Amino acid sequence: MDSAFLTGGTGFVGASLARLLLKQGLKVRALARKGSDRQNLKGLDVEIVEGGLLDKEAIEAGVRGCRYAFHVAADYRIWIPNPDEMYRANVDGTENVLRAAAAAGAERIVHCSSVAAVKVPDDHTPVDETSEYRNLEDIVGHYKKSKYLSDVLARKLGKEGLPVVTVNPAAPIGPYDIKPTPTGKMVVDFLNGKIPSYIDTGLNVVHVEDVAMGHWLAAKSGRIGERYILGGDNLTLKQVLDILAEVTGLPGPKFKTPYAIAYAFATVDTALATMRGTVPLAPLDAVKMAKHYMWFSSEKAKKELGFSPRPARSALKDAADWYRANGYAKPVAAA
Repeated sequence: MDSAFLTGGTGFVGASLARLLLKQGLKVRALARKGSDRQNLKGLDVEIVEGGLLDKEAIEAGVRGCRYAFHVAADYRIWIPNPDEMYRANVDGTENVLRAAAAAGAERIVHCSSVAAVKVPDDHTPVDETSEYRNLEDIVGHYKKSKYLSDVLARKLGKEGLPVVTVNPAAPIGPYDIKPTPTGKMVVDFLNGKIPSYIDTGLNVVHVEDVAMGHWLAAKSGRIGERYILGGDNLTLKQVLDILAEVTGLPGPKFKTPYAIAYAFATVDTALATMRGTVPLAPLDAVKMAKHYMWFSSEKAKKELGFSPRPARSALKDAADWYRANGYAKPVAAA
């Protein structure tokens, strides 16, 4: 039986990928930090290797004898009090995993990057994998900077001969988002009536299970050294909220907040949170990101990998149903 090594299996995308790999008949070995929340792997026949992304010995032990390696783990926070932690996890950790997997003889190594590493469009035209940042200073926020640096590293190692393929998921939505991620929190806030208005922005919504499938397709037929955007539907935030209203039966926000007001609020909120040592309600970096329509094209993945994402409506409904079923929001009232 072929084996697969997985980082991030206890997280959002990794939970769906672990289930998919098991369905493909693979033996799965997952890296997990000591004391980490492992409810996403509960009941699954997954071997746990305790350690973090900076623990080279644990990584080497985990990847030993595996045909495939999937590096999905990342520090995904829009706001962080100590950015150095994020760079160590997302950049140094990536190098540790990719080099260890290659040294262990893995046939294919899939690095989960993000569309955060792809230069956002200047207008409302979706961009593809060729859209490159030229200067680190042009990238908003430490999360996007760290993901860009790890993306460049992964592609560089692939060009140098390591069997690395990079995938760039858009905004995954769906089950097992236990934290939840910033995108998932938007759904939770909607379910709890905490989104009174919206701003003019756009995002690309993709079902998390399709993202997991994209990883597997990349392992089977992705070109070494290349990257593939794994996206779904390009929607405005207003369209996303309207779909959520349709699939949940809840009212959507009807008022648009001008960008200048959102920026001013986020500036004050982030400054106060920094002083207090708390997490801001509206991180300034998130508002800066929202100034651009984050629309992307997945044509390369469709043509080369056979990637076939389902409609965003399905992802949003599945996410809302999962959050309600797991206590993140009030369940639907009985008729």
